[in-house]
Amino acid sequence: MRFAALLVLLGLLALASCKKKSTTGGGTPTPPTPAWDPNAIRGAWITTTASTALDNRDNIRQMVNTCKAAGINHLFVVVYNNARTTYPSNVMNNLIGKPILERFAGRDPLQECIEEGHAAGLKVHAWFEYGFSSSYSAGGGSIVAAKPHWAARDLAGNLVVKNGFDWLNGIHPEVQQFMIDLFKEVVTNYAIDGVQGDDRLPALPNTGGYDAFTVNLYKSENNGANPPTTATDTSWLRWRARKLNSFVKRLRTEIKSIKSTIQFTISPSPHPFGYNEYLQDWPTWVDSTWIDAILPQCYRYDISGYTAVVQQQKAAHRNPAVPLYPGVLLRSGTYTASASMLSQMIQTNRNNGFKGESFFFYEGIKDVSSWFAGQYPFIK
Repeated sequence: MRFAALLVLLGLLALASCKKKSTTGGGTPTPPTPAWDPNAIRGAWITTTASTALDNRDNIRQMVNTCKAAGINHLFVVVYNNARTTYPSNVMNNLIGKPILERFAGRDPLQECIEEGHAAGLKVHAWFEYGFSSSYSAGGGSIVAAKPHWAARDLAGNLVVKNGFDWLNGIHPEVQQFMIDLFKEVVTNYAIDGVQGDDRLPALPNTGGYDAFTVNLYKSENNGANPPTTATDTSWLRWRARKLNSFVKRLRTEIKSIKSTIQFTISPSPHPFGYNEYLQDWPTWVDSTWIDAILPQCYRYDISGYTAVVQQQKAAHRNPAVPLYPGVLLRSGTYTASASMLSQMIQTNRNNGFKGESFFFYEGIKDVSSWFAGQYPFIK
């Protein structure tokens, strides 16, 4: 009898405790603590390579719906790569006589993405994927053909090529103006929510900087001395990186003067690799609040490597006013991250204080849709 009474008493106490936790004064339910930050970027990059997402309006609508169902709230839509745009561009038409990527002639995929994305409540960013790279394995392509003096040159005077990408000289004022004009064209003509640079914007392989313009500029600022012949010389890296830093500051000023609310983000190579190889000094961009968020490309195929690079970025990230969102490799070629790997990577992000991320790239979301539907973004 006493045992039964004790069970009843314990039950009543447990019930009272639950009510106390779930209500406030007047019996109003207390909202649960969210397991994720609803305002954090949960992004996906939308490509023209290995994807047909932008090939027609129906595909764009399907892409938007797939991303929304997966918990994605920001779309990073490619607008510039391989000397072509995915919107009708006067800047490109004036430069090379090609206003848009040929497969999109007669359409405006960027405008369609904005309309469909906004209708679904998603933010849409214009992603300038190639940045200061003019082409891929094309000897500089149509841009260098039109403007030979824009080419980046190595110590031997050859066009700078790294990992198959042909490079413009991002220190040259005409190249910088060309890129700023592209950004301003998009910000002026479209109801875009954000614009984004990449691991090639701003960037220059460390073998570049030996063209006539840059050499003369260096000499004018260094008492007539030639640049060091060692591409990785510390002072030479720093001098060139500072020129790209100045470009970031100017780009921000120019686009914000058109639309102050535009979100300006960059997705660089991880630090310090990006600085040593591509002169990308993103810690300075963040420290100076020249950008609104940084999304380093923490692309790794195993969790130990991923954890190491995320922690490396955390150590370089000193300004909490500019949030960091790791770039997560979801798909590349025939590789698609497993559900287990995805869970571990997102948990690593949360464990290190990063409340969001962006996935490269959209097509992978379809491959592991069950993981997104079942777990993302509700991971503490």
